[in-house]
Amino acid sequence: MHDLIVVGGGPVGLMMAALAADRGLDVAVWEKREQPATLSRAIGIHPPALGIFERLNLADQLIAEGIPIRRGVARSGGRTVGTLSFGGVSERFPFVLSLPQYRTEANLEQKLAELAPGALRRGIAVSGLEEHPGHVAVTGTAADGSTVTERARFVIGADGPRSTVRRLLGIRVSTRFYPDTFVMGDFRDDTGDESDAIIHLERRGVVESFPLPSGLRRFVVATDAMMEQPDADRVAELVAARTGAAVEPSTNLMLSAFTVRRRFVERVLGRRVALIGDAAHEISPIGGQGMNLGWLDAQALLPLVATTVRRGSVSPDRAADYARERGVAARRAARQAEINMALGRRASSLTMAGRNLALGGLLKSPASGFLAQVYAMKLI
Repeated sequence: MHDLIVVGGGPVGLMMAALAADRGLDVAVWEKREQPATLSRAIGIHPPALGIFERLNLADQLIAEGIPIRRGVARSGGRTVGTLSFGGVSERFPFVLSLPQYRTEANLEQKLAELAPGALRRGIAVSGLEEHPGHVAVTGTAADGSTVTERARFVIGADGPRSTVRRLLGIRVSTRFYPDTFVMGDFRDDTGDESDAIIHLERRGVVESFPLPSGLRRFVVATDAMMEQPDADRVAELVAARTGAAVEPSTNLMLSAFTVRRRFVERVLGRRVALIGDAAHEISPIGGQGMNLGWLDAQALLPLVATTVRRGSVSPDRAADYARERGVAARRAARQAEINMALGRRASSLTMAGRNLALGGLLKSPASGFLAQVYAMKLI
């Protein structure tokens, strides 16, 4: 009988497990992947999330590996529209940290191994859940085909947008699809933009670029249609045509094309099962909020899990408060992502000129401090 079983060993599941183990709970993590991830994927770690990492004594390690982004610069037609400083968003972390997801996961996995040796069990895919008055019986299939059954006082589904835990609970999802499509890639950074994040607001669509460790830069490019087979040469051409920045295709380390959708579950809690991260809500990756939103879910859920384990029962009032607060946070993040996408869509020259004028004025006004708080997820 475990106190907690976390289904999903990605960044959100590992964070949840590490926080629970640090709290003294007996935790197990089931992860269907047999090997750790090696792709950069999500890269932004916002100040509130860095505060959670600090609780685990991991913040300094991540900062040493990553690139602190202290300001964002909006450009259009080769001219600077305005800058946004993160200097006032946090006394301890006045920046957004850029670090490939696989390195974040590796640090979390190591921390979990220190706190709860053997807690992470790879190669187990969950296949069944049975909620009982005092526990949940969890069934899975191991990599060798054998059946695994364990019990826990609480179970958390952190198994992503195609969550098996969510499906087993029969929880419905509302989905909204957006017309926006993007392609992103990591290339050698020849821009000279150093540690700045650059948003190129161009008539033919936005190009975002973010510094990465090891002299790399990520480019995220809006496309007219889904690029079914991303090509480094084509991405480099798009970046050069819209921004003037020379990108060497042969230096590409990762390419990914994606569409955008928004998903919210009808409920995030069963009797002794909860959904967090992308299993509970999926929002546009433009703005880099999704992974951080999952970490904030984990932080908020931990007291409810600990109380349930200690008292033997779930507090309906605390469960309702948690569900309401995280629902509000997810919708707020989704709205911000929608604004980010709208700002970078293809536009006429006249519309773009008006948009840039308004944005430039906003970034030069006292409201820029509030805008920095929004983008740094201080209000989520």
